[in-house]
Order: sequence, then C-alpha cells, then structure tokens
Amino acid sequence: TGGHHPMQEGEVLNARYQVLHKLGCGTFATVWLCQDMRRKKQVAVKVLKSREGFAETAQDEVAFLRCVSCMKKKDVAGENIVCLLDDFRMIGENGFHILLVGGNTFPCQWIPNSFPHACLVFEVLGPSIRCLMGNYRAQGLPLPFVKKSLQQVLAGLHFLHKCCRIIHADIKPENILLCGCSKRLQRLLMDTLDCDQGTGVRLKGAGGDLGNQLEESDVMSIEVKIADLGSACWTYKPFSKEIQTQPYRALEVLLGLDYGTPADIWSTACLAFEMATGDRLFDPQPGKYFSRDDDHVARIIELLGRIPPEIVFSWNKSTKFFSRPGALLRLSRLFPRSLPGILADRHGWTPREAAAFAAFLLPALHYEPERRASAAQSLRHAWIAA
Repeated sequence: TGGHHPMQEGEVLNARYQVLHKLGCGTFATVWLCQDMRRKKQVAVKVLKSREGFAETAQDEVAFLRCVSCMKKKDVAGENIVCLLDDFRMIGENGFHILLVGGNTFPCQWIPNSFPHACLVFEVLGPSIRCLMGNYRAQGLPLPFVKKSLQQVLAGLHFLHKCCRIIHADIKPENILLCGCSKRLQRLLMDTLDCDQGTGVRLKGAGGDLGNQLEESDVMSIEVKIADLGSACWTYKPFSKEIQTQPYRALEVLLGLDYGTPADIWSTACLAFEMATGDRLFDPQPGKYFSRDDDHVARIIELLGRIPPEIVFSWNKSTKFFSRPGALLRLSRLFPRSLPGILADRHGWTPREAAAFAAFLLPALHYEPERRASAAQSLRHAWIAA
C-alpha cells in the first residue's frame, strides 16, 4: 500500500505507452523504457509511489519542468535540462482496492494513505555520469570530457537559476545523464541503459560484451543533461530545510541556514572533483561518538579552514556542532589538508594542474553563499574555458 506499482513488461499505460523493460529504481519512483504507440518512439516513464505526498511532489516537478520547457524557447541553455513530454495519473493495486465481479475488475475504494501513481514521461537519455565513472575508478574521467560536461551542467544551472528561478537541490553524478549527438552513439548508450542496475558502461578493452561498449573516441562526443527535478524548489519558496545528498550537501544546508542557488554551486564543485579524480571530495562517515554530520563539518574545516566566528554562530544549528567558535563538540583532532596537496599527493597531478583546478573549485566552495561563485562566473573561469 502506497508503494511502487508492480509493473509488467507489455503493460500499456494511459492507453499509449507500452512497457518494454525497467531502466532503474529509486526510493520514490521506478523508471521504465516504453514505446509511445502514438508517436512511434521510445520514451522513459517515471512512475512515483502512491503514498500521500507523492502526488503533490509530482505536481511540483511537473511545474518546474513546464517552466523549463517554456523558458528554453528564449534560451538554448534550457537544452541542458531533461525534457518532459507528458504526464498522467495511474490507478494500481497499491493505490486502490480492487473488486472482482464476474471476471471484471472494478475499483472499490481508496486504501488509506494511498493515491494514484503520478507518471512523468521524458525523452530517453543514456545512463548517468556515475555509470561512466565506473570505467575510470582509479584516475577519474578524462579532463577534456570533465570540462565539457561541467560547461553543460553550469550552463543548465545558470538557466535554472536566472531564467526559471529554480534551485535543483540535488546535483550529483546520478542526476547528470549522458546523451549521444549521433544515432550510433544514441544506440550505444541505449544498449547500456541498464548500467544503473550494476553492469556499468563498458569501454572497449575493459571486458564484457564488445557489442555494448563505448569506444574511447566516443567519450568526447557524449553530451550531458541535468535530470531529476523531484527535489527542486523555487528560489523564492524553499520547500524543505533538508536538501541534497549528503556528500554534495552545502555547508549552509548542513548547518540549517537558509539556502539559495549557491547550494547548487557547492554540489557542482563536489561533482567536478569526483569526476576529475574518481574520489568524493567529502565522504563523511559516522563514528562511535559522533554523527555523519559531525564528520562532514570536520572534513570541510580540514579542507577549507576555520569557519569565521561571526559566521559560525549566525547559523541555526551552530550549537549542535560547536562549543565555541572553531571548536567542534565531538571531534577534537583535525588534520588540515590543502586541495592542491590532495590532488598532487593522492592523485598524481602536477603542481601546476593541481593549482589551476583548485583555483576553479575554491570560489565555488566559499563559506559565505553570497560570496560563492555563481554558475555564470564559474563558466568564465580560466580552467574550464581552457
């Protein structure tokens, strides 16, 4: 009750979309590759759970995506955001009592706390950046591809922030999807769409089925799009204090401060580091006497330095982490490290490469959101423009 719809291959949704196979499954929804029988093309259908609140969440996501569709007529940067094609509601056995009478199925009554499944229809894209990163675990993705992808992500965020007044609120590798600019590349990416379920996008020479592999030369032809606005909010109307996936969570969100579009930029800096190195910038873990949040704040201070006293105690949750300015309640031993040092020592970057990349990242990780680099400013940075 209130859970996922038990989809069957071959099932027809909304008298139009025939289910081919599952593309992925998340906490709140499943995604299915379907054939649009009216337009004779394949689409991706996101089917949300039927629990109370999901219908409202879907309405919000549809509103954001419709805003994107409207505004991108004025700005081509909107092409960097996934495109919504249709939306509808579906009644299923987990959102509804079913009564069988004489071999026919009739709806009987609502199950308590259960509602129709909201369904969103999207263009079909490839797997996520996370899947591609699986081939470059030790050294990160090729830097030219990282720069090209970040240009598209930042252009998409600038469009969301300035044209649509939307905060994405969950930028991470899983929400950046690959797409091909040629039919051949689109077909190759389609063949790897199940990689989010554990198979990985395989490059030639990396093992696996050669027919489903990407050539090394294909990588630079791949475009990316920002997906999943299910956690988004308007810049003038935040929906929740708790946003973003933990390793990509901005400090102001972690500490309970009001947030805005700079929170997306912090996440993008974390994304950039992970794409370029294969490691997370911050990967907090709980301990016996401290929480994951405690460790997260400590790791941020180790990398970016002491948080100024005038900032620390302006935050709502400051007393949750600090006994006094600069002193953490539950973690006393910190091990300061520099970003160029991490890149050089752990990842073998030259001092010049490390300094240039750090110069791009650090303005996007400024403690004060109002002083943090914007998407437009990041796009103009010498490192990404080179």
